[in-house]
Amino acid sequence: MTDIMSREIRLASRPAGFPTASNFTMASIRLEPLRDKEVLVRNLFMSVDPYMRGRMNDGKSYIPPFEIGKALEGGAVGEVVESRASEYKVGDAVVSNFGWREYFTAPADVLHPVSRDVHPLSVYLGALGMPGMTAWVGLNLVEVKAGDVIFISGAAGAVGSVAGQLAKLHGCYVIGSAGSIGKVKFLLEECGFDAAFNYKDGPVLEQLNKASSDGIDVYFDNVGGETLEAALSALRVHGRIICCGAISCYNDEKPRPGPSNLFNMITKRLTMKGLMVLDWLELQEEFEKEVGDYFRSGKLKSRETVVEGIDNAADAFLGLFQGKNVGKMVVKLT
Repeated sequence: MTDIMSREIRLASRPAGFPTASNFTMASIRLEPLRDKEVLVRNLFMSVDPYMRGRMNDGKSYIPPFEIGKALEGGAVGEVVESRASEYKVGDAVVSNFGWREYFTAPADVLHPVSRDVHPLSVYLGALGMPGMTAWVGLNLVEVKAGDVIFISGAAGAVGSVAGQLAKLHGCYVIGSAGSIGKVKFLLEECGFDAAFNYKDGPVLEQLNKASSDGIDVYFDNVGGETLEAALSALRVHGRIICCGAISCYNDEKPRPGPSNLFNMITKRLTMKGLMVLDWLELQEEFEKEVGDYFRSGKLKSRETVVEGIDNAADAFLGLFQGKNVGKMVVKLT
């Protein structure tokens, strides 16, 4: 193996509130020679995702926290440049959890092969990757069906934009909220939402009621906070809530009080289900077949915000909490 130096981004310190560039540091390492059943991968694209913010804290959670002084982790798609494993040959494309670095070596069995016929390969980090599968699982979690009125918050993001398009393919009436005029236009014109509004233009509940005066059947929650409270008021009897994320609260230093109208859960006989896509990985092949067919046929659109260079990966991550992405935020490493 050629002697390779690889740059990687490490956690320098744990943030208090909103992360800053000082919480990250760049390091260079020399890769170890390949062992049997290992492959050397050059990352082409890496993912930055809101859930990573929680892993920057030092506390027990559903995923172990990032360690200070060690490379961060996250989704990445790359190409095999050397292989000592029969499963892979040079040039194969693979998805891994070894993002935030330029190269890595790993056992073959921790990698997931993907087709190089799909363009761009970064779609495996978005619509055909973890965010897309999260959207797909969420809709199945509460049995979304034709005729449902579904409201999706954070709708212009990686999960929300796919969830809305899949809901339309299910025959739903889809409403989305986002944080700019441009994002609202994206939802209406590219994603085919029936209605969309800018949550910064006024109280969420007022705008939601205007978009659907008779209420909603399903709320796909990516935001939490005020938007969850609005949805609890707008939901009809026997409505369903998909609890996927709460990006409005991720940088809070203290927990916020719960929704003031949570009693609606009782009076409306609502169902609220939490979602961790990690619990559904046995269905990955089914997801890739169904949603992959939608993508290849043009029924599912994939929008990306692409940041160039590993040097800018931390800025791309911080941009997620500043509303700088439309669709999936990815970092191109080559």
